[in-house]
Amino acid sequence: QVQFVESGGGLVQPGGSLRLSCTASGDIRSTHVMGWSRQVPGKQRESVASITRSGISRYADSVKGRFTISRDNINDTVFLQMNSLEPGDTAVYYCDARWALSSSNYYYGHGTQVTVSS
Repeated sequence: QVQFVESGGGLVQPGGSLRLSCTASGDIRSTHVMGWSRQVPGKQRESVASITRSGISRYADSVKGRFTISRDNINDTVFLQMNSLEPGDTAVYYCDARWALSSSNYYYGHGTQVTVSS
């Protein structure tokens, strides 16, 4: 089991920035890969960005060049810097963790709302 403490969501205008933070605890084997997923009503949850303990990162095409993921391995904390936000980025963002990039067995946090609107 993995527990998460997420923070950083909110309301921002188009073109603005937000930074999400998430600290994980529990089964350390399941936090080799940490990241963020997002979901809007009526759509499937999608992975936005992931990063391994060794720093290998992956991004959804829709956020490449705008979002940057990083992590602090000592504290099992992952950050998502979101720049040039667009209304299409509005969603509930969930911190996630899994034991490998190839795994589809995710643990999820409770989520934090990000709203991009003028």
